[in-house]
Amino acid sequence: MIKGQNIILYDKKQTETDPLGAPVYEETAVEISDVIIAPVSSEEAIQDTDLYGIKTVYELYIPKDDDHEWKHRKVSFFGSDWQTVGEPVQYIGDNVPLRWNKKVKVAHYE
Repeated sequence: MIKGQNIILYDKKQTETDPLGAPVYEETAVEISDVIIAPVSSEEAIQDTDLYGIKTVYELYIPKDDDHEWKHRKVSFFGSDWQTVGEPVQYIGDNVPLRWNKKVKVAHYE
């Protein structure tokens, strides 16, 4: 049986704006359970570096019942911080036989 890992997603909420009008966010750590963590292929890492200018390392597969925002979010797992890259891809839940229907790539957080 396939089993996912617990990861921490840092959910962002705008709290105010700075003196120049840029939004200021507050991050809240949320534990997400049953996330599959898989390494990206070296070919995908090269393509993502060409496309985004960032080397992706892992792809996260998110459970069907999760409704969090995953675009431009910090996540933590394996003792490191990561940044989601690109648009999360979501599939139609009824067409996916397993428990995961969304995926997003991550790169080292700097």
